[in-house]
Amino acid sequence: MRNRVLLSSVCRPIGPHHGDAPSVGYELLHGQVTRAQGLFSPRSLHPHFSLEYIAENLDAPTVVLQYPSKKELIRELKKGWDYVGVSFLMAVMHHMKETVALIRKYAPQSKIVLGGYGTVLNDEVLKPFADHICREEGVAFFRRLLGEPSIPLPYKHPLIQSTLKVFGQKVSSTGMIFAGLGCPNGCDFCCTSHFFSRKHIRLLPSGKDMFAVIQRYLDLNPRMAFVILDEDLLLNKKRAMEFRDCVLESGKTLSIFVFSSIKAISQYTVQEILEMGIDGFWIGYEGRRSNYAKQQGRPVEEIFTEFREHGIIILASMIVGFDYQTQEVVAQELDGLMRLKPSLGQYLIYGPVPGTPFYERIMKENLLQDVYVKDTDLYYKSADGFRTLIKHPTLSAQEIEAIQEWCFAEDFQRLGPSIFRVLETRFLGYQKLKTSTNPLMRAKSEGHAAELRAAYPVFLAGRLLGPNATVRRWIGDLERRIHHELGRPTFIQKIKSVMAVGAALWTGFTLKLNLFQHPKLIRTSYRMPGKRWSAFELWEELRRKSASQSFSIQVDLQHRKQQVWMRLEGALSLRDAEGVAQRIRQSLDQCRNRLVLDLQNLRWDEATDLHPLREQLAAFRSRIRIVLPELSSRHPELMMLAAMFHRYKS
Repeated sequence: MRNRVLLSSVCRPIGPHHGDAPSVGYELLHGQVTRAQGLFSPRSLHPHFSLEYIAENLDAPTVVLQYPSKKELIRELKKGWDYVGVSFLMAVMHHMKETVALIRKYAPQSKIVLGGYGTVLNDEVLKPFADHICREEGVAFFRRLLGEPSIPLPYKHPLIQSTLKVFGQKVSSTGMIFAGLGCPNGCDFCCTSHFFSRKHIRLLPSGKDMFAVIQRYLDLNPRMAFVILDEDLLLNKKRAMEFRDCVLESGKTLSIFVFSSIKAISQYTVQEILEMGIDGFWIGYEGRRSNYAKQQGRPVEEIFTEFREHGIIILASMIVGFDYQTQEVVAQELDGLMRLKPSLGQYLIYGPVPGTPFYERIMKENLLQDVYVKDTDLYYKSADGFRTLIKHPTLSAQEIEAIQEWCFAEDFQRLGPSIFRVLETRFLGYQKLKTSTNPLMRAKSEGHAAELRAAYPVFLAGRLLGPNATVRRWIGDLERRIHHELGRPTFIQKIKSVMAVGAALWTGFTLKLNLFQHPKLIRTSYRMPGKRWSAFELWEELRRKSASQSFSIQVDLQHRKQQVWMRLEGALSLRDAEGVAQRIRQSLDQCRNRLVLDLQNLRWDEATDLHPLREQLAAFRSRIRIVLPELSSRHPELMMLAAMFHRYKS
């Protein structure tokens, strides 16, 4: 019998209201970047993506829990599991201990696996809480642990969408793309780089692999935005330019946010970057005298200015607490960054994480604050970038933490809410690209225009509730400039503007009283038997059994929706159609899954007869949706399919 696996985050509630470090919570953006922006802070839940990714790529029946309560975890533990994996960061180690205690009490037969960046701690610290510790790429580790055969990269990629909200209202859906782990740059403070020994593991080895994942997301929602998770995506120019070629060939206008360094960015022109669909960057500004190798290349002022003019938003991260910094030096560095007007800013304290060269230096030179030497649990709990852990040559711990708080406040007071800074950057990009001779750039400007028009209702709240008079005037001026260029708001948008003010005030009220700040449990089953989701093996076998030299099938098991997305690609002969239709019918007979039949990539000049699909699947028409190419009205076979089955709508 197969092993049964449960993967979980630590239990909620977590966060500073529950005794945790300041940035510990469910949201990276709100907790670490726009934390000083109050009701203007955009909100997006940050689950443990690694758990979903690992679960997607196992053969074992698996369940993933994102932020369960203790009661919800106990209820799941009582169902019996062979392995229970817990993902954690060092700053929530105390929560990990509580979670492990629950596992040992309610599932004593289960083997416990610890994973995540919290495993930078050594075996002496972690072994009392685990039977196994994962300190490597998780899919290979778990398959080896479970006795499952190794599988090659690229692995199956789960489709995980993140929702961005402003004033509690959804403004966009973002597809998360997991392209790589680790980073060769090796900055002395960087846990993610040294965790993988400065090696870069390409989960999506080629540009074609990355674009294939984007295409799957676009099938679900053609307006999807994307975040590509890879520490320095553009460092490998061959992969990046292959991705660009795929985007250009598709003719699609994309909106992609990536992580990259000045060194990597300097290899490209701004047009090449825009042609990839990239219009957002997380860039390490760090400190002007930090002298990291990743900062070599074009002047940072030149890149930030050119990107902003072309509509590319920048999240700039700055470090406070370098040895050379004084209050005056930090103020000068912040002034330089403020002049470049990044859309978002992060300001973290220079801190030592086990496994990094900076940590080794701090321990060797006895520079860890005495309180953390005496109390290692307090050290773990405080290692979140918002506490001063080391002895600084000129500044006290309290002074560094005050400087950090001042940086966040100055960012907000000088430049205003990030949501309006993003809109201004998009407006500049619209003006720059609308007259381009490149049709892709003009399409990009039209996309910016649509984004700006959709944002009209937020301006009234900004004009009324902005942090100071100067910022409120700037928001009003930006609104007038955009209206002059793109048109006045409609009556409906004016009504929405008033409603947005109410939503903003309610958001501020809930933040102040810490109401509704915790997510509900997200539970996802992978390959677990059940009435609705019991034929997963049949669906996966269908792909293997139905392929021929000229025809193939791609099958995505969308576990959260209990839905199968099936792509038919190539030349479908009558014989292929009969075999596929029969196997689909057999699978639908044994489950209650919904099926999306994607026919966009069939070669219609060679598809002469699809009557087997119509005849054998007619009884399941209520559970089947089809995706047809744009020219379906010109093909009689497609017209008959369209008459029988409902079309899929994202």
